[in-house]
Amino acid sequence: MIKQRRDPIKKVAIVGGGTAGWMTAAALAELLINQDYQITLIESEQIGTVGVGEATLPHLRFFNQRLGIDEADFMQKVNATYKLGIEFANWGQIGEAYVHPFGDFGAPANGVPFHHYWLRAREQGSPYPIGDYSLPVVASLGKKFDFPNLDVSSLLSTYGYAYHIDAGFYAKYLRMFSEERGVVRQEGKVVKVNQDDESGYICSVVMDNSVVVEADLFIDCSGFRGLLIEQTLETGYEHWKHWLPCDRAVAIPCELNGDSIAYTRATADDAGWRWRIPLQHRVGNGHVYCSDYMNDDRAERALRDGLEGEPHADANFLRFNTGRRKKMWNKNCVAIGLSAGFLEPLESTGIHLIQLGIMKLIEFFPNREMDTAYSNEFNRVMQMEIERIKDFLILHYNATKRNDTDFWSYVRTMDLPDSLQHKMELFKSSGHIVKYEEGLFLEPSWVAVYLGQGVIPRSYDSRVDAFSKDEIEIQLSKLRKSVVRAANSMQSHDKAISMIANSTNLGGIDASMSLYGR
Repeated sequence: MIKQRRDPIKKVAIVGGGTAGWMTAAALAELLINQDYQITLIESEQIGTVGVGEATLPHLRFFNQRLGIDEADFMQKVNATYKLGIEFANWGQIGEAYVHPFGDFGAPANGVPFHHYWLRAREQGSPYPIGDYSLPVVASLGKKFDFPNLDVSSLLSTYGYAYHIDAGFYAKYLRMFSEERGVVRQEGKVVKVNQDDESGYICSVVMDNSVVVEADLFIDCSGFRGLLIEQTLETGYEHWKHWLPCDRAVAIPCELNGDSIAYTRATADDAGWRWRIPLQHRVGNGHVYCSDYMNDDRAERALRDGLEGEPHADANFLRFNTGRRKKMWNKNCVAIGLSAGFLEPLESTGIHLIQLGIMKLIEFFPNREMDTAYSNEFNRVMQMEIERIKDFLILHYNATKRNDTDFWSYVRTMDLPDSLQHKMELFKSSGHIVKYEEGLFLEPSWVAVYLGQGVIPRSYDSRVDAFSKDEIEIQLSKLRKSVVRAANSMQSHDKAISMIANSTNLGGIDASMSLYGR
């Protein structure tokens, strides 16, 4: 007979609202079962939220499904659109573009990944880009969208999808969801944090209205400042500016003009890049840049010059330091979201890391004794996940041929982490991708960036040579035609969005499957 855990946690305090705070509150309230938890969230209307992370990954669908959230209702309330991938323009060279899709390129044959066959065909003169063999690439560029087919033998089942959302509306949506499940919101600012003299554990926080909130477990969702994890517990921060030098962003929403598209756009600029995120009611625009090479005025001017419609708000400037806390779980405090670390939004990983932290906390949810085996494993997994994402983001900058500005010359020639250096050397030599079971970005993602930015291996898998040139050309031709037919059979993205207002249940597919929710 399994004994019940001793001294269970009864009170949880979440410091900070926004996307991180309310995602945490919603998940704890819905998914922590068989215990009577008192969950309090403290936030102040006077403290603004970052709110620029409006592009998501397919994993958010799984999160919403776990909470029992209806997709149609969610999309209506947060003005969401669909997303099949991210287009990267001017990253390899100015004038070039490619799409990192939520799906595979082709299909493996005889145990050999598809891109090796593409590499041989390219060597023999084939002019077709790797994206022509990906349904989500062709569909998104054609302004198409449809739900993936449940028949796994169909080409229409070979992709996943995500959302573009209004992060502020999502937080409000989850606030209502959480409060309906008993979460208590306290309005105000935390002005003092009380710690146990002996253990250093946080005992309570005092608000500016003199209210004292006690808890057994504190969750820091206070953003960049890390009110609990850093200002109180002095956990320490590992800086990654050397590899990810962008440290500023400016955001301006604007009017939506023209048809909507089912992909995020990331356009490389002189000292960073600009994002475009289409929602139902507006477009989210931003410029991420490095202050060593561009000042704020120039960054805002470049962003405004690229707006497609009238601005909906003043420019919102942000400052950040890329990196992570040395511990995301320290004593009885767990940092979720920006308080745990920050990786710029190039691959829409912000909300995913929030979600991952929440789910790992639930998996290792402690009792009041705070067994360090739980916190050590939480920290190990979160550190591994964020550092693998770090390598993938650095790849975008380093795998460039641009030398038109000092910024691009720097990132093209900078020293790399040993882990990324190994990955790139292996691919450049043989076309092979370092494989791992844990981590966000798997083989198709690395293929998309390598080949999309012109990193062509010196050789390919020798097993490809078991097929003749004609055999490979015939199969690739069939696949290209199949992809075009499948894309043409899909409805327009605009039609898919128009159906949301009249739908009570959009359906979709099970997001708990492997890569990108497929």
